[in-house]
Amino acid sequence: RLPRAVQATYLEPLKRTPTHRIPTCDLQLRSYSLRNLEVFTDFAMRAAYYLNLPVSGPVPLPRITERWTVPRSNFIFKKSQENFERITLRRLLQVQDGNAEVVSIWLAFLRKYQYFGVGVKANVYEHSGLD
Repeated sequence: RLPRAVQATYLEPLKRTPTHRIPTCDLQLRSYSLRNLEVFTDFAMRAAYYLNLPVSGPVPLPRITERWTVPRSNFIFKKSQENFERITLRRLLQVQDGNAEVVSIWLAFLRKYQYFGVGVKANVYEHSGLD
């Protein structure tokens, strides 16, 4: 029998429910590998749960497909060419009703323990009064 902490890794990450649904941060994750992307998305959602951040997602964004064709040889062999394709997978995590300081701590934690092969782009929204 496995310990509870190990059993929890096989379950879906827990989520906090937002109260006002005011967006605080959009975190976009990109990778060429689906497995690396899912592992880091799961890690980011678990970290947000333990920092009391309500996160919605992961929302799968459209794939970016890049294709190009190059000649196999460099001289007169234009008829034999080779095709290449690169697919970028993306996921979106949206933090709602989060404190700006806690969101910056969460992003610093994700940056410190960033998984290889996963790019991270964050859009942080700050709200202030009219005074």
